[in-house]
Amino acid sequence: MAGNGGIIGPCNAAAVQAEVITYITSDGSVTTQPQTTTATMLLIAGGGGGAAERGGAGGAGGLREMSIPVVGATSYCAVVGGGGAGSPAPGGAAGVDGTNSTFTVGCTVYTSEGGGGGAHGPNAAGTGGSGGGGSNTVNLSGGAANTPPQPCNQGYAGGDGAAAPGNVDGGGGGGGAGAVGGTFVASPGNVAGAGGVGIAPACFPAAPFLSSCKVAGGGGAGGDARGCITGGVGGAGGGGSGGNVPGTGPGDGTAGGTNTGGGGGGGSVYGPPGPSLSFSGQAGGSGAFALKESKVVTAPGIWQMNTVYEYVKDGNWLP
Repeated sequence: MAGNGGIIGPCNAAAVQAEVITYITSDGSVTTQPQTTTATMLLIAGGGGGAAERGGAGGAGGLREMSIPVVGATSYCAVVGGGGAGSPAPGGAAGVDGTNSTFTVGCTVYTSEGGGGGAHGPNAAGTGGSGGGGSNTVNLSGGAANTPPQPCNQGYAGGDGAAAPGNVDGGGGGGGAGAVGGTFVASPGNVAGAGGVGIAPACFPAAPFLSSCKVAGGGGAGGDARGCITGGVGGAGGGGSGGNVPGTGPGDGTAGGTNTGGGGGGGSVYGPPGPSLSFSGQAGGSGAFALKESKVVTAPGIWQMNTVYEYVKDGNWLP
């Protein structure tokens, strides 16, 4: 026992638990620190695949960033969703939806939904965390974004495609976590739908899987040489761009960024005139998970004033 300004009690030391951020890019687990009672979760699902032959692009995987209750010194499981496959050319299939990501805390399962696949002809765009882009024929509407009952909207709808005479038409871009997918833009320009932009996670500005400082961007729809249509640009945050015609870029779309949840880009078409060529849509990007445990300072018991002063000066005292 020691004297503390006339009050008798033990000499204490502050217990400081450091801030810890855990990143998981494939299925895995995280064990919380002993004093953690709440944490910030970032949960990104897999992006949808893009459609072939100027169909719609894939939507981004759902993104949820929110504070959740946890128990200290406990292990929790995270399942990271994969990106949906793009549709091959030639063919009439839509892009495949991305896979959900989940994080389980006791009896509560937090879920981000996979992004919707891009539409192709009679096959509609997928719905999901963000919707896939609409086709250039028949199913022109972009897929809807699913909003869960819990806080945090996961993303936005895919853009609509457009049909017009003379091959001047194109698919819609996939929705992103930050904006709807773009629609086909006719003259001037003739540009297929661009992907909706992703977002910059507020609590994870240094996440290793960020693309252009963002995650969960939608894919861009593919171009078409016959109508001089340029492929849509992928949304910032890992969205794959749409394919372009021979001589101006690769005909296939580009895939969504790994661990960004980005939507896959759509494939292009070419000819006639010239040889008839069809190009494939590409896969969406896989998802990711992160958990941030904030710094915790505990200071029980009785304290000498000069000790309190030193802890306050060093930033290690309770607020």
